[in-house]
Amino acid sequence: MSVNRQHSFWGSDSPLSGLTGAGLLVMASARLSWAITVAGCLFWVYGLTTFTFSLLSSVLGEKIFPVKGGRILYVCLASFWGSLYLLLFWLMCPFAAYEVFLLLLLIPLYFANSGIIEQFVSLPGNAVHDIFDDLSDAVSQAAVLSVLLILFSIIREPFSYCSLSFPGTYQGMITIMYFKSNSFFPIGIFSVSAGSLILLGYLICLYQYSKSYIFHGEIK
Repeated sequence: MSVNRQHSFWGSDSPLSGLTGAGLLVMASARLSWAITVAGCLFWVYGLTTFTFSLLSSVLGEKIFPVKGGRILYVCLASFWGSLYLLLFWLMCPFAAYEVFLLLLLIPLYFANSGIIEQFVSLPGNAVHDIFDDLSDAVSQAAVLSVLLILFSIIREPFSYCSLSFPGTYQGMITIMYFKSNSFFPIGIFSVSAGSLILLGYLICLYQYSKSYIFHGEIK
């Protein structure tokens, strides 16, 4: 069955067009290690939640998954998978999990606002869910936000701390590259939210300019 689908990058609900991922881009891009951890959680929550809901709704039907309660159940599944990811990451690297504790708790909320739930609840009750299509839509949205987050952190962290880091070790992160700081350049401004918003605003301007020439409508 055909439904209106948003383009994962150029659509109106994309992280840069609808600014749905702006808060996460600002908070999690200060360190590359944070961005990698959050990106892994995005794939985990978006993929497993969509797969679980699509599979169970196809097998069990409306008796177990009523239309009115589908949205609440979807959010509960996202919270469950997000909590499980946090627990597993905490067991592997407690200090790294502590640094991104709040960010990982926010992932299910971003998923609930991603528009994927609306695609499910807008389908008629007798519609059959295509697990592959549902999963590909969710993973593509997670991939777009994850790539933007990692690229943004690769730009921001060297300007902020003159380094690049990976998650791991008992200290929470590993510094993989270190750059010499320039004394006359205001490096510290990009470590705070104000500097991040400056970079994000410049990125959004480039995005909107490119969108007007490349993308001209939604996908059916």
